[in-house]
Amino acid sequence: MNRYYIDVSYEDVQYAEQAPSQMVVEHLEKVLTMLGQPSCECSVSFVSDDTIQDLNRTYRDKDEPTDILSFVQEEDVEDFSWPEVQVGLIDGPPEEIRVLGDMVISLDALKRNALSFSVEPDEELFRLLIHGLLHLLGEDHSSNDADEPMLIKQEKLLHQLRGSKR
Repeated sequence: MNRYYIDVSYEDVQYAEQAPSQMVVEHLEKVLTMLGQPSCECSVSFVSDDTIQDLNRTYRDKDEPTDILSFVQEEDVEDFSWPEVQVGLIDGPPEEIRVLGDMVISLDALKRNALSFSVEPDEELFRLLIHGLLHLLGEDHSSNDADEPMLIKQEKLLHQLRGSKR
């Protein structure tokens, strides 16, 4: 049985009202299950536009806010090897867990996106979680054009898992 270890954190405790931890974990578990992903670990942090702009400037040289950033846990960094995480199971031997990485989502941008695309904030949250997870799993896109293969996959997953109004 696959186990998913998902850590959810908030820059401000009030953000938990907009993106409840239980809902975030359930959404990510649905996507991971649908993609057939074996046991893994990832995290998602909810922050303000100011914080994500600082991260975007630092890590992408783009001095502007964005809706989501994904930080893939790289295993092939020269001269460094990330240890596999092993979790001891009560009913069996330790299990190796793939550490996918971290997602950071701006709730300010999420709200703007929902208004711009005329969708509910929960749907946009699910879309961003799928988007970030696909990046953590190694997928990428060169633009935000709707015909990008990763974005097509994202919308297909969203539609299959919950129905999209877009």
